[in-house]
Amino acid sequence: MLRDRYEPQDVFKIVPALSLKMDPVLTRLDQLLDDDTLFQGVRADLAKRYPHTESDGRRSTPVEVLVRMIVVKHLYGWSYEQTEYHVSDSLVLRQFCRVYLEAVPDDTTLIKWANLIQPQTLHELLDHVTELARSLKVTHGRKLRTDGTVVETNIHHPTDSTLLGDAVRVLSRTLKKAGQVLTDQAALSRSNFRDRTRSARRQVKRIMEAARLRGESAADQLQTAYRRLIDTAQATRRQAQRVAEALKQQADERSQRLANQFSDFLPRVVRVIDQTVRRVLAGEKVPADEKLVSLFEPETAIIRKGKPARPTEFGRVVWLDEVEGGIISGYRILDGNASEKEQLRPSLDHHVQLFDKPPNLLTADRGLYSEDNERYAQSQGVKQVVMPKPGAKSATRIAYEQQPWFRRGRNWRAGIEGRISGLKRGQKLERCLYHGSDGMERWVGWGLIAHDLRAIARATAC
Repeated sequence: MLRDRYEPQDVFKIVPALSLKMDPVLTRLDQLLDDDTLFQGVRADLAKRYPHTESDGRRSTPVEVLVRMIVVKHLYGWSYEQTEYHVSDSLVLRQFCRVYLEAVPDDTTLIKWANLIQPQTLHELLDHVTELARSLKVTHGRKLRTDGTVVETNIHHPTDSTLLGDAVRVLSRTLKKAGQVLTDQAALSRSNFRDRTRSARRQVKRIMEAARLRGESAADQLQTAYRRLIDTAQATRRQAQRVAEALKQQADERSQRLANQFSDFLPRVVRVIDQTVRRVLAGEKVPADEKLVSLFEPETAIIRKGKPARPTEFGRVVWLDEVEGGIISGYRILDGNASEKEQLRPSLDHHVQLFDKPPNLLTADRGLYSEDNERYAQSQGVKQVVMPKPGAKSATRIAYEQQPWFRRGRNWRAGIEGRISGLKRGQKLERCLYHGSDGMERWVGWGLIAHDLRAIARATAC
């Protein structure tokens, strides 16, 4: 049964000798989270866990507690386990999260409920938080700066050999589970359940050793080891295909779940084998958008931003829109290496929809510049469009960009770099620890909501 709240208590009055109280920012944040729109938005998703979640079953952890603990988690960049520990250990956080003197939900409970919250809900909540900032005059939407950053997915550095090793390991592990649930194994020989993980690891080790050497003999050793590893992966793939067909013939839930796992992983394994054969054996240069860099996070893209310290990143591009007052008003998770020039219009359109008017100042870096983008922004009513033109410039353009208002807008745009750095350090947006596309949406969405709520609390705290 879905429960909304615990009976209100004031734990500070229960232990008066400790003279406990929240700091002004946390007190203001506590008041902001009393907003019913935030509460109802999350509650609607949690109510869909089971058909009768709202009325039947054991009484759940209150929705209010879940919302506040998730905000606290992303506010301080903690793991679920750390969140459970710190809330349990602090009377201030117990009062803030409205747990009072009840048992704090454990990390696994938080994970199960948090995974029910849908990406669209988070976008709507962020829009509502932005509207809240506007109503409290933290922002007026007069300025808009936009930029993208890479949020890495939680994967190891991808190489052809380690990807093939992962393929053999994952399929072998699932084959072992399938052997325990298949009731009729007469049509399948024992060789179909053979675990080739040790053989794959041996070949991966030989590849790493050969890669350190130089000369023709080292190249021959590398090719031989890769051929054996590919053969091992192909053999495991064939085993998995046969066992998957057998699992589909059984009607029990566990068999179907394992069959679905094979259906998910087998196409990815085929892609890994294909790209390894093309690149290593055939000497072909495989385009980045055709490469699979993780079996577990297949949406991960290979992104090159030209950073000296990190020339290649593996993750997703997150596009951020920021208005004055330090409020992130919108975000988008992009697919692959999307063109930067295509991001200006969605950002501006979302701003107009949110604030019912265009910004007076729209600024972005030179990667978004195009004559079409500049004309579009002006046609929407933006008075000052600040996008430096890359490459050679005419004398007229140089004079245009030397105007004081253009230079002020360009300087203000640079602040979003610091904002992104702060988000990565404070809300841990440098690396997503959730899984899949929805996980990336939750990781980024909750991080930005927590950031905006704190920005509002700081600006309005007494």
